[in-house]
Amino acid sequence: MEKSKELLQTVSPKEVHIQDEFWSSYNKLVREVVIPYQYDALHDRIADAEPSHAIKNFEIAAGRTEGEFHGFVFQDTDVAKWIEAVGYSLMTHPDPELERITDEVIQLVSEAQGEDGYLNTYFTIKEPDKRWTNLADCHELYTAGHMIEAGVAYYQATGKRQLLDVVCRLADYIDTVFGPEEGKLHGYDGHQEIELALVKLYRLTGEEKYLRLSQFFIDERGKQPNFLEQEWENRDRINFFVGKTDRIDLAYSQAHVPVREQKVAVGHAVRAVYMYTAMADLAGQTGDESLYEACKTLWNNIVHKQMYITGGIGSTHHGEAFTIDYDLPNDTVYSETCAAVGMVFFAHRMLQIQPKGEYADVLERALYNTVTGGMSQDGKHYFYVNPLEVWPAACHHNPDKHHVKPVRQKWFGCSCCPPNVARLITSLGQYIYSSDEDTIYTHLYVGTSAELPVGGRHVRIQQETGYPWNGASRFTFTMEQPQSFTLALRLPGWCKQAALTINGETVQYASLLRDGYVYIQREWSADDVVEWSMEMDVQIIRANPKLRATSGKIALQRGPLVYCLEQADNGELIAALQIETDQPMTARFDETLLGGCTIIEGSAIREQEQNWGESLYQDHAPEQTRQSFTAIPYFMWGNRGEGDMTVWVRKA
Repeated sequence: MEKSKELLQTVSPKEVHIQDEFWSSYNKLVREVVIPYQYDALHDRIADAEPSHAIKNFEIAAGRTEGEFHGFVFQDTDVAKWIEAVGYSLMTHPDPELERITDEVIQLVSEAQGEDGYLNTYFTIKEPDKRWTNLADCHELYTAGHMIEAGVAYYQATGKRQLLDVVCRLADYIDTVFGPEEGKLHGYDGHQEIELALVKLYRLTGEEKYLRLSQFFIDERGKQPNFLEQEWENRDRINFFVGKTDRIDLAYSQAHVPVREQKVAVGHAVRAVYMYTAMADLAGQTGDESLYEACKTLWNNIVHKQMYITGGIGSTHHGEAFTIDYDLPNDTVYSETCAAVGMVFFAHRMLQIQPKGEYADVLERALYNTVTGGMSQDGKHYFYVNPLEVWPAACHHNPDKHHVKPVRQKWFGCSCCPPNVARLITSLGQYIYSSDEDTIYTHLYVGTSAELPVGGRHVRIQQETGYPWNGASRFTFTMEQPQSFTLALRLPGWCKQAALTINGETVQYASLLRDGYVYIQREWSADDVVEWSMEMDVQIIRANPKLRATSGKIALQRGPLVYCLEQADNGELIAALQIETDQPMTARFDETLLGGCTIIEGSAIREQEQNWGESLYQDHAPEQTRQSFTAIPYFMWGNRGEGDMTVWVRKA
């Protein structure tokens, strides 16, 4: 397999303490606002928000109260992802009260588990005789997977085994139901998730059967005779959500052909990238060459033909899905927040197999633009969909744009995205560095103090940075005695010029650059100081002409951040603006705007609408005036009320 000497070692979030002007505020927001807010949401305590019913369902399943199941069939996952976010938060910020209330939730979950290990409130309460009869639609294994991830994270944070024991019993039970052996179901879930969760459980426990079960689910998918199709026929072609159907879309769940034969990303975007994450996990863990080649093929298709400039994926709300290559509409886009989270997962797993700059570039792009954009600055409002162009009136009145919200929402009936954002931000430490026997890899530029294993010993590395507003980072080390190892610094794809100094002396890095990383090998001591300065220029981005939605338009980027124009800064009808690319553009930090951010300013031409009268069309050029424009980071849009917004702007 084309990879580094060994699979890179992911650093536990527990070993990485974030001390960063940008990310520390996000971590604080999640700890102090988001986690408590989501706890209240799960308990149906948020006024004017859609009720969750999630905790209530567990109370009924546990026998603490009576009632009917409410919510989506996979409602349990909101609780699981909340527990996982808490686990990651507790790793670096102990909180006895938060731990106490989480233990109470875990006790409730454990009471809802059946004697045989089964755990799912929908089927326990509503249809106990229908277990495993509709894997295509009902997400039983998906739901189990999220609870497994929660159990792993909470044990790693606290050392408490209650939830870990629950999920091990659940996984053991699933292993008795599914597998290649006679008498077991030769099937898999419609929504992938169990696969990557089982790999996590294997890495924690060392139980080989969990790895084998994950491999079975991946290998079985798409084989003929097709399990999901047979299951659908056995249900008299009944779909759980819409009733009787005349066809089943196997590509929607990436079950149309075996995974190693899939060449193009299709179907539900979140399902796809969760599956690709598991495939990369297994390829790295087992050295499966064919699985790794499939991962690279699918990666290349997404990144080079089906990914938005913001790192978002999924171009249609019909099925929350991919469509075809280069079909990336900006105003009817889906780009689900969960899909961007999944893209971070996929990129990170690929990065552990091969430290390649493109993987970290995409991870960074999705993280800084779409994931952070999915949550408001108050931590209490969220985007499910992340559009690149918004006309609020059309969102309210055009049925084709009903899914696009011009402002973030308090909560959702299907609220997968808010807890997904929370668990990613609280676990951010694991994405910043990796290491192997002789190299420390820096993937992201985040102010941190981290303990990393290298060369049989541990090195504490401190990083200070002004990212993402400027590209200057400074590295120092804490070690008992000098130690030889390699420090690999990522040179982002957006950076055209950088400067490297060690102890004040300039180092020419061109000869040290390989696959997007600058490899600095030497004997390091506690006195060494590395300064890595990446120039951040305003970049005018153009899209491949095959991408029809952006024809004649440009986008602005500075460093890892994609920018947009909002009505609040530029007036209504942004579609009438054309940016003058031959005029200077400047970037400056505005402390007063949205809590402080770097904005881009320049000159634009506006087509005047006042002189059109009642005409809808005319045969001569409209009058034009010149005005300045202001662009803000895309992730910050929608924090000042409704208004026009666009990422792609016409070029004058």
